[in-house]
Amino acid sequence: MAIRFGRNSASMPLSEHFKELRSRLLRIFLVVSVGVVVGFVLYPQLLTLLQHPYCKVSPKHCNFLVTNPLEGLSVRIKVSIYFSFLMSLPAIFWHSWRFITPGLKKRERSYALSFVAASVVFFFLGATTAYLSFSAAITWLQNVGGQQLTTYYSPSQYINLFLLMLVAFGLTFEFPVALVALQLADLVTPRGLLRQWRYAIISITIGAALITPSGDPLSMFALGLPLVLFYFLAIGVGRLLGKK
Repeated sequence: MAIRFGRNSASMPLSEHFKELRSRLLRIFLVVSVGVVVGFVLYPQLLTLLQHPYCKVSPKHCNFLVTNPLEGLSVRIKVSIYFSFLMSLPAIFWHSWRFITPGLKKRERSYALSFVAASVVFFFLGATTAYLSFSAAITWLQNVGGQQLTTYYSPSQYINLFLLMLVAFGLTFEFPVALVALQLADLVTPRGLLRQWRYAIISITIGAALITPSGDPLSMFALGLPLVLFYFLAIGVGRLLGKK
């Protein structure tokens, strides 16, 4: 796939490429900045949303323990930035696509739009899976520690783990998008992927165990099982696109 960056063609001067890139980056920066402000304003609701899995496990004492006077501010800023990143993903993918698209052929352009949409959908699907499985991760971690421990989590450490789970699952769920792209680029074939399915399942299982930040079995299963299904889904999509 030959990709020529820019607004019109490969003959565009290099300075025009940088001007176009700067314009796209500026728009992304503005969207992210607005998202940070919105996240800062909506922080109480966002914190309640993030706190929900913890309160589901420990409904009687799920308040956070703050020992640093500056921790409340740092947590608010951190939550606002992550919220802005998640909400800005469609704009980030869109402007990236708009920068690349003019240098693509018509058929490649139609694929690019599909990849942008699929990337956004799969990222949020992964983040949702992490959110739904996080209460089970908290339960497992508390049980491992033993009944003698009373949990009062630091908001920074709790939110760091939670947001890391959301991003890790979201990025990992891009796996089928990457596989389809590799098939379109003729770097792998559906037949070859199907032939290696046993090794793929073993690799996915090991990868899920290494990637899952909480390390609990249920989260590993919640990550690994969809990836196995996505592996065969990507093979099916490759076949539908005429690859063998």
